Amino acid sequence: MPSFHYVARKTDGKLIDGSITCSTRTMAIAQVESLGATPISLRAEGGAEPAPKEARNTPVAEVEAGNSTRLSFAHQQLFTEQLAHLLGAGLTLDESLGILAQRLQQPRLRSLCSNLHRALIDGRSFSQALTAFPAIFSSLYINLVSAGEASGALPKILLRLTEHLATLRSLSDKVKQALLYPAVLVVAGIGLIVTFMTVMVPKLTTFFKGTGQALPPATQFLIDANENLIRYWWTVPIAVALGFAAYRAFTQTTEGRMTWDAMLWRIPVFSRITRYRFYVQFAQTLGTLCENGLTMLRALELLEEISGNAYVGARTQAARQAVIDGASLSAALRIEKLFPDLFLDMLAVGEQTGRLPETMHHIAEVYDRELNKQVQVVTTLIPPMVMVGIAAMVGFVVYGIMSAVFGLTQNLRLQMH
Repeated sequence: MPSFHYVARKTDGKLIDGSITCSTRTMAIAQVESLGATPISLRAEGGAEPAPKEARNTPVAEVEAGNSTRLSFAHQQLFTEQLAHLLGAGLTLDESLGILAQRLQQPRLRSLCSNLHRALIDGRSFSQALTAFPAIFSSLYINLVSAGEASGALPKILLRLTEHLATLRSLSDKVKQALLYPAVLVVAGIGLIVTFMTVMVPKLTTFFKGTGQALPPATQFLIDANENLIRYWWTVPIAVALGFAAYRAFTQTTEGRMTWDAMLWRIPVFSRITRYRFYVQFAQTLGTLCENGLTMLRALELLEEISGNAYVGARTQAARQAVIDGASLSAALRIEKLFPDLFLDMLAVGEQTGRLPETMHHIAEVYDRELNKQVQVVTTLIPPMVMVGIAAMVGFVVYGIMSAVFGLTQNLRLQMH
């Protein structure tokens, strides 16, 4: 039977290597995993020699893209899914990353795989290699990979991460869908008003002033607004710049960011989408973390980062402290008043039955359906409201023009009589 030389990493992070005799590569990998280690490379005896121990213990080489590299949810999902399939097919991490570095079409993904492959050769664990790319891999992602390495179930963990990334991508798409159409309508309406004020009104102003007649108040307002817009247009970009600078200065302080994010959390209509999105993401992520062996306290620490909202993060941190002090998670979250009663009641049942991961995934499904309803409400309700507002503004402009035309026509009739 053939012999294989392996390099693997134990759950305590120690690198081990040796030889093993098996009839197939798959059996050899399974035997290495039975030792409680994650195979990094596996080569038939007489093939290419593995990197010497001195090389494997050197620090990881400086990555090309480093901290500035970014990838979309779609590319993160592709990388994770492809790696999970290769590992599940019986390849080692070393071989899987080498194949991805050659086969993937996206240049950034190829560069990422090459750097991760080099880090493995230099002696880093996979989770340690991922920390060189904080702009791509979140703390949650890295902790789940670390749990997969420790448990020897990295392919399964990566498949779960693929599902998790798909859920996050779906949530992001739903929020964009709800907000994109109203935003397009607002921009189109503003463009229409500006066109009226800068093209139509100046031509009519010259004509009406030539008649010498007194103009209706609505028409005079349009003319004055047009003159001010032409004369003081430069104040608009200055006002926008000052407003943005004031916003940045306000939100860079801890109190300012907390106040701003608390307002966003409670803003009518639109906050319902962001809140339901957070409920789904919180439940889905907590369920994934708990079913993969992370402790409740570590899971809550990671969950503080996913909201992207300082107010919600502070409330989650306070809930975590209450859990440390001995409270149940449902009781701690109920005090913070972040979640609806139904969410907390279902969470309490999951805690009492000892089936918290399954319960959290069920909660995520429930609130994902609610999120879909909220998206439908916004996409149905907001566009008519925006169009009514645009129609009112356009109608006022048309009224101002037509009232002057009707006044001029009436004066001509009186002169003729």
